[in-house]
Amino acid sequence: MRTAQTGAISRRVAVGVFAAIALAACAPAEPPAVPAAPPAPAEQQQQQPAPERAPNPAADQQLLRAADDGDLDQVRAALATGANVESRDDHQRTPLLLAALADHVDVARELVKAGADPDAQDYRRDSAFLVTGVTGSVGMLEALLPANPDFALTNRYGGTALIPAGEHGHVEYVRAAVKTGIDINHVNDPGWTALLETVVLGDGSERYQEVTRLLVDAGADVNIRDRNGLTALQHAERNGYPKIAEILRSAS
Repeated sequence: MRTAQTGAISRRVAVGVFAAIALAACAPAEPPAVPAAPPAPAEQQQQQPAPERAPNPAADQQLLRAADDGDLDQVRAALATGANVESRDDHQRTPLLLAALADHVDVARELVKAGADPDAQDYRRDSAFLVTGVTGSVGMLEALLPANPDFALTNRYGGTALIPAGEHGHVEYVRAAVKTGIDINHVNDPGWTALLETVVLGDGSERYQEVTRLLVDAGADVNIRDRNGLTALQHAERNGYPKIAEILRSAS
């Protein structure tokens, strides 16, 4: 009797052990530990913006005066002490515009290197690049080109820099400007192109004849009419400019 009971107990123990082993085999495996991601390299971490430079009104005024006077050393000194290269005077003129108006080419180059905007306009809508068409300064034009001026920017008359250059008969400037990609046939608010202004507002002298030739050779459209329906050729004939008229006829 004892032997039978002992055997039964042994069988029950064995069954229990077998069941425990079977349950352990069916249990889901413990997922492997995932290693922590390494920290991002320093260059990939978000950089804090550089603190803005505190305004320095005294340095700004120094820069404006120096640019107007053409004092390159003072321009550099003002920039070194924190002057804002885009500071404005009472007429909203920037240092670069003041330098362009006075044709201080070396100063303009320095300001361009400092990031000056050649398209910043004053209260009369003049910009550093636009006024080169009035002054006729090829040196200033070339000094501003590295700053990528907007050749389509217009003045208070709706004209590009090339139009006043034609009006004033700036031969060498026109020779340089037509190579920049500026729109030769742009029409301003009064309805004139550079070619029309050359004929209408010029005096027919040799320099205006040369400007006419340069514009025609660069692709100026001689058939554009002004608001009165007149072409540059008709204006030349009316004004008694036979040599300009001859240039225009040959291009018609």
